[in-house]
Amino acid sequence: MRLIVTPCNTWPTEIKLHQASNRLDVSFAEGSTFQLPCEYLRVYTPSAEAVGHAPGQEILQLDKEDVGIIEIKPIGNYAVALVFSDGHNSGIYTWDLLYKLGSEYQSLWANYLNKLVIAGHKRKETLKITEQI
Repeated sequence: MRLIVTPCNTWPTEIKLHQASNRLDVSFAEGSTFQLPCEYLRVYTPSAEAVGHAPGQEILQLDKEDVGIIEIKPIGNYAVALVFSDGHNSGIYTWDLLYKLGSEYQSLWANYLNKLVIAGHKRKETLKITEQI
């Protein structure tokens, strides 16, 4: 889904992948830490494959409940490329995008779930794995 991203004026200080729980934690210099589910990151991929090349060309991402991240590739000093377990690897997640996805998680996730309902698609239940600390 296409998002409008504005500069967040902060940098990540830590990016930590939790493969067992399919979650990416991103901490920023200004003090925010976001726990971003891999499914959420996958459905909000900035890839042209999903958002198209112009407004109105977006493709709703379905059946990503069990997707994980298998690799994180740094892109210069401004972004990371996430390689997902479903083979998707073409989205570049800038620091600004990761910050937006974190700070607006509740509304963006609700928007995605609403789009699924409108499309008549039902999410499958996922197996919850509790991480041991």
